[in-house]
Amino acid sequence: MDEEAITIRLTRDQAFVLSDWLYQVMFESDALEGLVHDRAVWSPIYTISGTLDKTLSEIFMPDYGPRLEAAKERLRSDLYGGADESTAQGQDPTDAPQAHQLERGTVGNHGEGDQG
Repeated sequence: MDEEAITIRLTRDQAFVLSDWLYQVMFESDALEGLVHDRAVWSPIYTISGTLDKTLSEIFMPDYGPRLEAAKERLRSDLYGGADESTAQGQDPTDAPQAHQLERGTVGNHGEGDQG
């Protein structure tokens, strides 16, 4: 079987927001098991997550939360033409999980992110 690599292009904002979401579903909860029942799909998910981890310096920056929220707002604006109020009431958007910043460097890509 031919294993030709596929290239996916994302803006930096898209990559940053996707990276945060993947981290939340994969490592901060059991949501991945609830969303993806076929474990074969986990392989590409881990590959994408690992590639984003290696590419994005933003995940290690001290102003992670504000950067993430700004990226989300830009993406919402691009999609909907204005700000979206999807942040939960009373939730501080700068309260990004510090564990994300610390653990991301050690979680790695499970050996699958070097393709392509």
